[in-house]
Amino acid sequence: MSDEFEAEKNKASGWFRTLRDEIVAAFEGLEDSQESDAPAGRFEVTETTRHSDDGTDAGGGLMSVMRGGRVFEKVGVNISTVYGELGAAAQKAMAARGVPGMADDPRFWASGISLVAHMQNPHAPAVHMNTRMFWTPHAWWFGGGSDLNPCIEYEEDTAHFHATQKAHLDPHGADHYPKLKAWADEYFYIPHRNRARGVGGIFMDDYCTGDWEADLALTQDIGRAFLPAYVPLIEKRRNTEWTDADKDTQLIHRGLYAEYNLVYDRGTKFGLTTGHDANAVLMSLPPLAKWV
Repeated sequence: MSDEFEAEKNKASGWFRTLRDEIVAAFEGLEDSQESDAPAGRFEVTETTRHSDDGTDAGGGLMSVMRGGRVFEKVGVNISTVYGELGAAAQKAMAARGVPGMADDPRFWASGISLVAHMQNPHAPAVHMNTRMFWTPHAWWFGGGSDLNPCIEYEEDTAHFHATQKAHLDPHGADHYPKLKAWADEYFYIPHRNRARGVGGIFMDDYCTGDWEADLALTQDIGRAFLPAYVPLIEKRRNTEWTDADKDTQLIHRGLYAEYNLVYDRGTKFGLTTGHDANAVLMSLPPLAKWV
């Protein structure tokens, strides 16, 4: 491997683009297959850019957002690859997490995919997924996962979501699924509400065994698990009859999502503090929410 990890960076960012393309195609396919007089939703794709303090290029990505679809009320699938030097606050945060050498060489590179879907039908669950790779001259790691956020819970939907993730993780070792499930339960908890954000999923951060290829393979299978874990739930629930009370329940539940992402989510904080496109960073917020 080169000191700068160029081949590994390119392979990781290429995978995130491939996964993005597969998900966008699958979601537009759901829109096409939904019977409705309304036009099928399509993603609006925007290039995002980022610049260093001195105006030099610092990366960017693609923001893909669908609004007002037949199935999806709002869904975003973003990819980005950014680089440069971390500011003092970010350096301190990285050092506190055990990343060595930040004071001597604050360069970084990060690439990933981030997805959040908010649905038209309250019986169809919202979902979040992201995976990412982070590099500094002295360390590299992977992170991410996916979690289900239904406002109206169905035990069989939760079971399917988790079973699919377990099936994709088990080839990497039987201990992976229970460990990443517990990690998600801890990470996606809202302390000020004394409750979980949803029904959980899998999550990891700062993941580095020292075997880059093996760690990428695990990260890829977390991504591969997403569509088979999620799409069948949408196909099952998208035509369920719903009431005004159901919609109200959905809007209130979305408030939890907004609170979590604005107060606790590491990705949101990192994106905003490192100067990435604010619209892309805040893509995850629901189009409508309610507090009572």
